[in-house]
Amino acid sequence: MRYEVKVVLPGKGATHLQLDADSEASVRQQIMAQGGMVLSIRRSISGWKFESKTRFPLVHFSHELLSLLTAGLSLVESIETLSDKEQDAGIRKIIQNLLTRLYEGITFSTTLEEYPHIFPPLYVSTIRASEKTGDLPEALTRFITYQTQMEVVRKKMIGASIYPVLLLTVGLLVSLFLLVFVVPKFSAIYEDMGSDLPWMSLMLIKWGHFVQERGWELVGIVVATLSLGGYAVTRPSFWAYVMQKLWRIPAIGERMRVYQLARFYKTLGMLLRGGISITKALEMVSGLLQAHFRPRVEAAARHIQEGKTISNAMEMEGLTTAVGSRMLRVGERTGLMGDMMERIGNFHDEEIARWVEWTTKLIEPLLMAVIGVVIGGIIVLMYMPIFELAGSVS
Repeated sequence: MRYEVKVVLPGKGATHLQLDADSEASVRQQIMAQGGMVLSIRRSISGWKFESKTRFPLVHFSHELLSLLTAGLSLVESIETLSDKEQDAGIRKIIQNLLTRLYEGITFSTTLEEYPHIFPPLYVSTIRASEKTGDLPEALTRFITYQTQMEVVRKKMIGASIYPVLLLTVGLLVSLFLLVFVVPKFSAIYEDMGSDLPWMSLMLIKWGHFVQERGWELVGIVVATLSLGGYAVTRPSFWAYVMQKLWRIPAIGERMRVYQLARFYKTLGMLLRGGISITKALEMVSGLLQAHFRPRVEAAARHIQEGKTISNAMEMEGLTTAVGSRMLRVGERTGLMGDMMERIGNFHDEEIARWVEWTTKLIEPLLMAVIGVVIGGIIVLMYMPIFELAGSVS
């Protein structure tokens, strides 16, 4: 937990600090170790409230910070400016906390590390690497570019799935409307016609009687099913199960593997360009991959530590494609491994985008055909008795 402490420190006088500790006694020990004296201690409750509920705009924050640093302001001056201009109270509180820690002489990366729910490990590591080389603007540029590229891919995937999902939803709603409201009306009309009807029409009529007699029970079942479905969708275990099944489908599983590798190499490339070693970068990136990939990443890191080349280590653990292997060898010859890994990621992103576009164009007409057959079949079966009656009259 975090404590707000008023202390007297040698050479600084009375000042306010924010410290993380298990108890007040631990706080006092930390201050005494610095040769200071504690005046008052108070648990920082409101600060954590803001931090846990405020959605921090990380990319926007990085953009503005980059602009101020490029304009010639120092890091502290840039953070002060961002704090002064921020209108949202929660975000301003977080920035002010960052500024307080910078005033205390804490490095920027260590300060960011205190907010893991806002600043991911990749961001913190990129900033820490830049502190050693003094190129913070370049590090921010790399991260912004990386996040922008990942967001573009994500939007493409979402955009491609909107129309098929919309088609499927409308088709299901229309089918439910026919089965729940229209079919019962027709069943009341046809109940005196006897059994001289096609068996599928008889089934629809029986369904109509069931809806009329036990409609509220049906509504309860539907509501309970939707509630269970909504609860399942919010559970990580449900999505883990779905992903596990999708991985087993050859056509889809291979594309998911390529998508994972694209993220893998883009992130690795960004970290390597930031000056982070390959083994450290592999350790950090493994958390972004599916669980069954992580042992392979750890094994690849061990192979590299044993002296094998990056391309060989990736090939041995199945963490590359035919094109990726060739590009890795080129990166090893030229020494531009970070740039080459980012190119591998971009190449596979384009490949995934083409596959998604092709699949969407194939699925849309198939969905329309299936929905048309289902809805048209229900309507034809409802009117079949009328056709039978017209035939007998003629």
